[in-house]
Amino acid sequence: MGVLDHLSDYFDCSSHSSKHKKRKQLQTVELKIRIDCEGCERKVRRALEGMKGVKQVDVDRKANKATVVGYVEPSKVVARVAHRTGKKAELWPYVPYDVVAHPYAPGVYDKKAPAGYVRKADDPNVYQLARASSTEVRYTTAFSDENPAACAVM
Repeated sequence: MGVLDHLSDYFDCSSHSSKHKKRKQLQTVELKIRIDCEGCERKVRRALEGMKGVKQVDVDRKANKATVVGYVEPSKVVARVAHRTGKKAELWPYVPYDVVAHPYAPGVYDKKAPAGYVRKADDPNVYQLARASSTEVRYTTAFSDENPAACAVM
């Protein structure tokens, strides 16, 4: 809060019953929307560009993805797209392949995901399914190239 904002609070003649509006943060919202053609792409772009607080809209038809940058709330962006276009929209459920420790674990790997992406899994049970037991680790590392005492069969 700046000095002028602080001083204006002291010299404000209006009623003090009104509270200050909380300022929204600049954020990036990624949506998964089924986009079939150029018309669908244009419809989604126009619906998002018309929102208050939107600074930039990027629509990727191949990935069925729309990215919105601005002072917006994610829930309101999803509701706006669903209302204006009639299409089912959801927050982008995928993360890059490199971010996940076990991308082929059940619940993480998704055939419908675009290339280079897997499903975001915050469920701790999914990670437990992906972890190898201590005996499995012993057997797989026993014959690795990094183990100098490994048995070499040739």
